Amino acid sequence: MTATKGLEGIVATTSSISSIIDGVLTYRGINIDELAENASFEEVAYLLWFGKLPTQSELDDLNRQLGEYAAIPSEIIEQMKLYPKDSNSMAALRTAVSSLALYDAEANDMAYEANVRKAIKLQAQLPTVIAAFSRIRKGQDPIAPKQGVSVAHNFLYMLSGEEPSDVAVKSLDQALVLHADHELNASTFSARVTVATLSDIYSGVTSAIGTLKGPLHGGANEAVMVMLEEIGSLANVEPYITAKLNNKDKIMGFGHRVYKNGDPRAKHLMKMSRELGKQKGNLELYEMSTKIEELVTGQKGLKPNVDFYSASVYTTLGIARDLFTPIFAISRLSGWTAHILEQYENNRIIRPRAEYTGPSNAKYVPIAER
Repeated sequence: MTATKGLEGIVATTSSISSIIDGVLTYRGINIDELAENASFEEVAYLLWFGKLPTQSELDDLNRQLGEYAAIPSEIIEQMKLYPKDSNSMAALRTAVSSLALYDAEANDMAYEANVRKAIKLQAQLPTVIAAFSRIRKGQDPIAPKQGVSVAHNFLYMLSGEEPSDVAVKSLDQALVLHADHELNASTFSARVTVATLSDIYSGVTSAIGTLKGPLHGGANEAVMVMLEEIGSLANVEPYITAKLNNKDKIMGFGHRVYKNGDPRAKHLMKMSRELGKQKGNLELYEMSTKIEELVTGQKGLKPNVDFYSASVYTTLGIARDLFTPIFAISRLSGWTAHILEQYENNRIIRPRAEYTGPSNAKYVPIAER
């Protein structure tokens, strides 16, 4: 056996959910550009789960279910009130999602219909959990979800208690579409490994959240915002980035392990960043970001990935930096659960081998002789 570091280039399974071929991302064969420009997040979730775009009646039914399931058990709210106020937001989300299984009578029901219901429940409840945690840690009461509005609208409303603008809702909705699935990424692989043992869907999603928590997967958009805060102003961009490049420091939000000619999702987030900045009357974050892109792409040939403009989009929406990755989880939950359903459908336990590099012919030495 010969090991491949990070399983790079290893084809671990087959999937019909999403593909990255020649730098083009598709969900169920539909180009991400078409979906980003035309589809709502709810349409995309339906597409990922059921393999086709919904009819109007199917979409109406999904929206109804998302509204009905959006409230979370009061016990989860009380539990979150006991979390330390400085808890890591992804750790809080991981704990709350694991706890949700305790209050779902179908948690261990492995029938297909029950698992679909659980996927929809989790999609509805994740935004409620995150918004509630955000408010609780600030000493505010959680806001109950509304009926008859989109996932993006509901999340922004529950976060602030104010009705979001159409531009804000459209921007977040499009961001959710762009992050919904990404082939066999690390968190999706974690989810599939977990449920391949025939563990439940909550365990699979909890594993995925734990994987997404790592800075090499879900935390890059937060790191981009840290960089923008360090730079501080448009005038400081060039000296800051030039010094980083001269020191051969990594610039967060650039390059991608899969995309060699640029991340196809980045251009949509760039446009969103500009539109939100115009609406808010403050384009500084957008202008700083485009200046950074100009310098890094011009000098290193690296292009921005999906995380780069996410930072300015979410910040302009008034979202705290440590909620960026939980928002990623709201979106990617649709992909995780689609992959979980696919794994259950044609399951085999995922059990790779390891190339052994330890000592050979070692002998047991009695404790008195050691």
